[in-house]
Amino acid sequence: MKIAVLSGKGGTGKTFVSVNLAAVAANTAYIDCDAEEPNGYLFLKPEEEQTEIVYTTVPVFDAHTCDGCRKCVDFCHFNALAFVKGRPKVFPEICHACGGCTLVCPRGAVTEEKRAIGTVSQGVSNGIPIVTAALNLGEASAVPIIRAAVQKAGDNAVIDSSPGSGCPVTESVSGADYCLLVAEPTAFGLHNLRMVHELVTLLHKPYGVIVNKSNGIYQPLEDYCGKNRIPILLRIQYSKKIAKISAGGALAVNHSAEMRRLFEILWETTSQQVEQ
Repeated sequence: MKIAVLSGKGGTGKTFVSVNLAAVAANTAYIDCDAEEPNGYLFLKPEEEQTEIVYTTVPVFDAHTCDGCRKCVDFCHFNALAFVKGRPKVFPEICHACGGCTLVCPRGAVTEEKRAIGTVSQGVSNGIPIVTAALNLGEASAVPIIRAAVQKAGDNAVIDSSPGSGCPVTESVSGADYCLLVAEPTAFGLHNLRMVHELVTLLHKPYGVIVNKSNGIYQPLEDYCGKNRIPILLRIQYSKKIAKISAGGALAVNHSAEMRRLFEILWETTSQQVEQ
């Protein structure tokens, strides 16, 4: 069973939910796909880490063979190629490594070379397999890193996705059996919940909502969930005690019996939702 945890914005508690859920789940890996700023390791503290470099490819042009026909430049829908001083110029940071330029070149002047864009690390924390995707600074797309991380998930995993609803999030949840949407009970939080709700609906993924940092009922969020028949699986009350535990890099489920009980119930409820 693969559970993806999403949020429309940063700071809602997506990683808080992910690491604590992974800690109470049996035989389940934690996959940190927030590749631009992975921080799940701060709570889970993996040991015996092994890191591998993730590469993509970029085109290389043979100046002696290229006749400046511009077919590669015209083909590139990502604007990663420009025609400068009679020759193609590549902008590697925005190249999607589709290989199209090598196919359309009539003179065979385009080859490809590997370029490192990030890493995927694997470790263990109290028997929990930990996989962390990390994008190199300055890189535009985390999708290849996330894809490499998710491939190591195994059959059971909690996938901590990137915030938002863009391509990295889509890659994170593509193989998920169920999605947990973490939302703040505020106007901004509701706005961003709408974005991820639209995404999982388009991807035909089953889902439920977790209201984090709750301090009473925020009626607009309740109305939105009710209107769209979105199940609210858990409400986590705002707590200074839990905030201090998390700020210290510790797992709430290891320091609060109430938090452990809530996350155990969440895991059981989510498992039942998947089986339906």
